[in-house]
Amino acid sequence: MSTIQPEVLADVPLHAGFYSFKLKQTADARALCAQVNALYQVGNSLIGFGQGLLDALERQIPGYHGATDVDGPERISPAQQCDFWLRLSGEDPGQVALLERSWLEALSPYLDLLERTSGFKHREGRDLTGYVDGTENPEDRAVEVVSMEGEQGIAGSTMLAVQLWTHQLDKFHSHSQGDKDNIIGRRESDNEELDDAPISAHVKRTSPSQYQPKAYMLRRSLPWADAGRCGLYFVCFASSLYPFEAQLKRMLGCDDGVEDALFKFTHPQQTAYYWCPPVKDDKLDLSAVS
Repeated sequence: MSTIQPEVLADVPLHAGFYSFKLKQTADARALCAQVNALYQVGNSLIGFGQGLLDALERQIPGYHGATDVDGPERISPAQQCDFWLRLSGEDPGQVALLERSWLEALSPYLDLLERTSGFKHREGRDLTGYVDGTENPEDRAVEVVSMEGEQGIAGSTMLAVQLWTHQLDKFHSHSQGDKDNIIGRRESDNEELDDAPISAHVKRTSPSQYQPKAYMLRRSLPWADAGRCGLYFVCFASSLYPFEAQLKRMLGCDDGVEDALFKFTHPQQTAYYWCPPVKDDKLDLSAVS
């Protein structure tokens, strides 16, 4: 029986709220853990612990570290590491809003909410550019890709990387259809990969099989839109942080100076890493941090 949080493996929800928090200076971190586990529900909650919370608990997770800025030849991918991360999901925005209300009220003695983003599934799972998101997801071996190994409390846990990307859709749609396909590396019409796509195409920069070791990760991203702005809330899981870090550096051109063509119209505002504890009997197994 899998001990991975079920929402890691589940398909992306129709609607979700993403929440990032800072631990209050006077907060009892262990009392927070107890409160989180009382609220946690396998069908609508996804939980991540950040470096600050792990420090407050005086615990370390093998292979985990907080995110830092990554410098590329042309730009910096900025980090904004928070202490606790939460995703709440539902069939409609009202369901998410009611869950949010109960969670935020219960967490308020321990955490300050730093950021809230509302995501939604677009069409059959496309980015707002119109292109399919997550085509190369390793769904057939997702458990292997995301599950950490170790003793109880570590086995079945997973590493999480999140990024908030902001799109400039007017700039993207100023390109011809052929140029847009070359930016992504796939045809929008049928999602087929372009054999002759330029080296800067997103697919060419991030194909998991080209890395040594291979950089497979499970993506569960959702589009977002708010007050005239829009983009992608990028979410990925893996058994280590290596796949994400390797792909991000390749996108920035850190190894060969070739920047991912995505940067022609979109950019990440922030990056953060979290550790997602496993579950046992439909509750979080927090034995690794207790």
